[in-house]
Amino acid sequence: MASPTLPASQPVTGATPVSIGVETHGIAPISASARYGRPARLFTVWFAPNLTISSVFTGALSITLGLDFLQAMTAIVLGSVLGAAVPAYLGTFGPRTGSGQLPFARLPFGRSVVVPGILAWGSAVAWDALVGLFGGQAFQALTGLPFWLSVVVVLGLQALVGFFGYELIHRFQMVVSWVLGAAFLLLTIRILSESQVSTASTVQGADLVGTWVLMFGISFSLSISWAPYASDFSRYLPTKASGRKMFWFTLLGLSASYVWGQLIGAAGASALGDATASGVADIMGGGVLGAIGLLTIVLASVSSNAMNDYSGSLSLQTIGVRLARPVAALVSAAIAFLLVLWMSAEGDLADRFENVLLFISYWIPCFIAVVVIDWVRRRKASDGTVDVAAALAHRHSGWPALVALLAGIASTFLFMNTSLLVGPVAALLHGADIAFYVGFVVSAVVYLALLPLAKRTVAPMAAAGADPEGNDR
Repeated sequence: MASPTLPASQPVTGATPVSIGVETHGIAPISASARYGRPARLFTVWFAPNLTISSVFTGALSITLGLDFLQAMTAIVLGSVLGAAVPAYLGTFGPRTGSGQLPFARLPFGRSVVVPGILAWGSAVAWDALVGLFGGQAFQALTGLPFWLSVVVVLGLQALVGFFGYELIHRFQMVVSWVLGAAFLLLTIRILSESQVSTASTVQGADLVGTWVLMFGISFSLSISWAPYASDFSRYLPTKASGRKMFWFTLLGLSASYVWGQLIGAAGASALGDATASGVADIMGGGVLGAIGLLTIVLASVSSNAMNDYSGSLSLQTIGVRLARPVAALVSAAIAFLLVLWMSAEGDLADRFENVLLFISYWIPCFIAVVVIDWVRRRKASDGTVDVAAALAHRHSGWPALVALLAGIASTFLFMNTSLLVGPVAALLHGADIAFYVGFVVSAVVYLALLPLAKRTVAPMAAAGADPEGNDR
């Protein structure tokens, strides 16, 4: 879709637009003349959505699995930072290409982009529903409204932000970062005052190593889960925006939020019993503090799901659904609402649904391998510049990318350790889950091996106005 990037009343400069309007631009690359903003805004756009209660309970899991606090801390910090480095790197593609992450993937995948597109859209909507479920529970506990109406309010707020799109999302996350930061500071003080830090692990030897690797992988998976959507939130930045600054602001935003939340959970695991909205209110002590805890869950749900709705709209268009981007965002939220009602009607289905979502996340490193190799290959073939619009005009099946993706996904079944499936290799490794890394390597090797068979050349591509070397400015 080649609709205007911003309403005509909004001047586009190197800074933020004066006013906010509905972003009508779809998946077509943003022209160089329509770019604005600075890399610093990437910190808050990635910090706010991931400062969530779910991260706290994920951190508590490290102690439940048997690690002590110091062991958990190393796994959480290393896993979160290394996982965040992937979307931080992919986000630098935005200004270089003017494209969102899934739309950009049409370069290597061609017509077969429908497969990763469905996976990305389905994941965005499903996480939308799961996060919205807890947000609805929190709003119900806070107001006493019926559950379905509470869910409508929470999903309606996030859909509104997603409907307006890129600029409102950036500004909203900037404000929410301060609010959630203050609320989490209160939560941190409260949890730590009610808990006792674990100083002794309950697993030893090879089991300890396997458990540490598993927790590292869990933290890694949280951060890397944003990789299929990374450049969605940097595609409007100027073509000469500093790649180094974009990388570090994104890395710091993702890492700070995930590490903070998980370390709270690991340190306060003894006080975190009921992993529900009501449980958080109880931890806060009820009253005003309990209400703050519930509001934190609601606000975090809106913050995170606004991103899911936005990226879901771009993924839906990438699949080939002919809907305007704002409408596609509303469609994602509406389907999420139906999923929430389904989960709430099935009792403990929410826990099983989360397991399914974690299970299917193993496709992400396989997708990343293909996209990164194709990007590096194109830059080398064209002296460092890539004209995405011209490249997308070259239609192809993308079968090497598809085969590599599927091969990588297939390989992960042997190495994963989930509540749904424990692969034979993971069992031999005392529970260590290395499926993410194996999937990446397998997809990379298969893609490189198949490319010569495709007999498809990469045309020289020069992006007008782009810095040929992608140097910092």
